[in-house]
Amino acid sequence: MPERPSRRNALKHLAAAGAAAAFNPIVIRGQAAPIRIAGMPVEIAVASISPVTVRITVAAIVGTAGVPEDGALVAAAEGKPLARRRTAGAFTAVRAANLTVRYTADPQAIHVDTIKGQPIQRLGLSAEEPGLSFLLPKGPLLGFGEGGPQFDRKGSVDRMRNGQGGYQLRTHGGRVPIQWLVGTDGWGMFVHHPPGAFDFSGAEGRLTPAAEALPLDVFIVSSPDPKVILGEYARITGRAELPPLWSFGYLQSHRTLAGPDEVMWVAKTFREKQLPCDGLIYLGTEFTPSGWNTRNGEFGWKKENFPDPKKAIDDLHALHYKVVLHSVIEGRRMSGTVAGSCTPDKAVPSGRTPDDRWPEDRAVECYWPYHKPAMDLGVDGWWPDQGDGLDGRSRLARIRMYWEGPQLYRPNERPFALHRNGYSGMQRYGAFLWSGDVYSTWETLKTHVPVAVNTGLSGIPYWGTDIGGFVPTPEYTGELHVRWFQFGTFCPLFRSHGRTWHLRLPWGWNTGSLGPDELRGYTGGAGHPDPSELRNAQVEPILRKYLELRYRLLPYTYTLAQECCDNGLPLMRSLWLHYPEDASAVARGDQFLWGRDVLVSPVVEKGAAARRLYLPKGAWHDYWTEERVEGGREIERAVDLGTMPLHVRAGAIIPHAPVRQYVDQPSDEPLSVVVYPGADGAFTLYEDDGRTFAYREGAFMRIAMAWDDRARRLSMRLAQGSRLLAPMARPMRVRVAASKAEKSVTFDGRPLAVTLPPSA
Repeated sequence: MPERPSRRNALKHLAAAGAAAAFNPIVIRGQAAPIRIAGMPVEIAVASISPVTVRITVAAIVGTAGVPEDGALVAAAEGKPLARRRTAGAFTAVRAANLTVRYTADPQAIHVDTIKGQPIQRLGLSAEEPGLSFLLPKGPLLGFGEGGPQFDRKGSVDRMRNGQGGYQLRTHGGRVPIQWLVGTDGWGMFVHHPPGAFDFSGAEGRLTPAAEALPLDVFIVSSPDPKVILGEYARITGRAELPPLWSFGYLQSHRTLAGPDEVMWVAKTFREKQLPCDGLIYLGTEFTPSGWNTRNGEFGWKKENFPDPKKAIDDLHALHYKVVLHSVIEGRRMSGTVAGSCTPDKAVPSGRTPDDRWPEDRAVECYWPYHKPAMDLGVDGWWPDQGDGLDGRSRLARIRMYWEGPQLYRPNERPFALHRNGYSGMQRYGAFLWSGDVYSTWETLKTHVPVAVNTGLSGIPYWGTDIGGFVPTPEYTGELHVRWFQFGTFCPLFRSHGRTWHLRLPWGWNTGSLGPDELRGYTGGAGHPDPSELRNAQVEPILRKYLELRYRLLPYTYTLAQECCDNGLPLMRSLWLHYPEDASAVARGDQFLWGRDVLVSPVVEKGAAARRLYLPKGAWHDYWTEERVEGGREIERAVDLGTMPLHVRAGAIIPHAPVRQYVDQPSDEPLSVVVYPGADGAFTLYEDDGRTFAYREGAFMRIAMAWDDRARRLSMRLAQGSRLLAPMARPMRVRVAASKAEKSVTFDGRPLAVTLPPSA
């Protein structure tokens, strides 16, 4: 019997035949040589997802069940099948709309190019070894989930470990690894499978699978427009759902409770001081000695704090608060949906078993009903904690449960849930995410600015931190709290929380008291703030200023949230999203855009008297002074403790609501619309009832506003597909920035135009 040619000799033969031979069969015994990857003969499948996105799947020919179903993908990710190839000779270039996919055997790789031949990505594969290499961008590499090394991912190695043990919790927060890479040169890559560790420290990136190397399932996007790239990730993993309006107001967390009087003291003080707040959040007992329930994982009320839970919730509702409860779950696996049937073989306790263990497996259909008694009492939302040990599919099942479960009992009310863990596709369930139990340090605050940017680029739009940091340290001062609060004003989740929780109250820094001492067991930098800081009268007025700013900007913010659901763009945006040709803007991880028009430059240095910041190309206006500033350069903006630099793009149209104490508070004050001159511009204001799903049936309003800078004319019209909501006539006050001259107009659904006087 003749000796069978080796793979090495076959590759040598291919190389000697020249580049064109990459598309010709290697004949062995009259048969074309199979493509072999990670030690197995494979089939490479190519599908077109859209004109700019291609899906490449590499699966073993024998012994594979296909790409594992983890819930991350939506139906659109299936794509249009274009080709399946098992031999190199059969693999000529495959055109997928604006892209081509081709295979080369030496070196073995799958290439994705534009139809003009420009390389986008190259997936390097080994015939015998598991793993994948890929191209890195010349510019920053962004995305990749929450946490981990910041800002540019190049130069780092990431084990992709989920949870609070993932990477430097104290400063970087919890890790939510999302295998979605954003190349700021104009591409995105989602490695749907397999999960693994990533190495960006070399000339090329490399993925080392955590388990089986096959199947390999990769989506590659190419576009010069960053907005298109992020929109394609939403096409693959799903578009965000719109949370209730109140979830974008201020949320106040509690820890150790001293009884029902303290519960009502917090609630009444907000209203008496006229400090805006929409939600009160209560921690569970065990993470604190005295919380809302009897023990973590249980749903019975702690009578010392809530002797009559129904009355307490009714009283809080009467003060116009939403009530959110903390819940804890441990284990390894969670499966099923709320629509399933709970059978006796799947039933387990909500918390620990009688022998004090957490069940390893939980069925959603059995676990969710434990929430019903609290929902029946009127509880408005949930704060699902823990879950680091759950695998990705289980984390997503849990997130889905807290979106679909409440709708079983209130089918026309948008749910709210705040999670500590996540997974690709979580945005489909309206999920909020916070960064975990970070420490109260200046380094933590500084690090969380780029963390926010990368999280937003990773398909997680509703994100925030524990304002002030969860674990107090001697660095925790009124100044640090103020700077963190200013940053939090421009995070989708605007929530204060942490140990010594009275200091997280807006008035807490001038009471002379820490509140309950909750630092027992913490070491390594934890510690109490300086007692001299506990009579800091500067803090509360500044926090009031930013609370009121948050509520005044809610029409703009809520419009951003709705836009996110339409196009996949986060509320907190990398400067790259709107200035991809400005290399200096792309490289800034210490600033971000709040939507298209507002540039936020958090102050993250102790004792700062000035903030150096970069203004992208074009004209800008200082939000506080309304002074015009030319961009395309770094500037130094003087700051005092009450000032975080904000700049508004020329041509922006920013709506401002009257200050409210809660989002639904009635007001006779009209909407204020400020135009920032210097360029033409447009903004489409979005409104709905803020609570129900009626907007899905067309019960929403969009007012399209356009600014003609030369004519100094602001026009308004009802956007196509929307209808005028009650009240039918909308009074507004409009003006140009830097001018005090206002004009009062009433929009009643008919086209309207008003000429505005120039700035002073």
